[in-house]
Amino acid sequence: MLRLVAKGLSYKQIAQRLVISHRTVRNHVQNTLGKLRLHNRVELVRYVIERGLDEE
Repeated sequence: MLRLVAKGLSYKQIAQRLVISHRTVRNHVQNTLGKLRLHNRVELVRYVIERGLDEE
């Protein structure tokens, strides 16, 4: 899911790819932000890229 967020996909697009609800995606992203003490998706994308988590 983090790779898809880093690619700039919306919650709805991620949900369609993973065959889950967009609300589930939103909840997972919000939980991840909280655990990593980040404030928004931009910070999350930076976090993912800086750690090479966006590479397949």
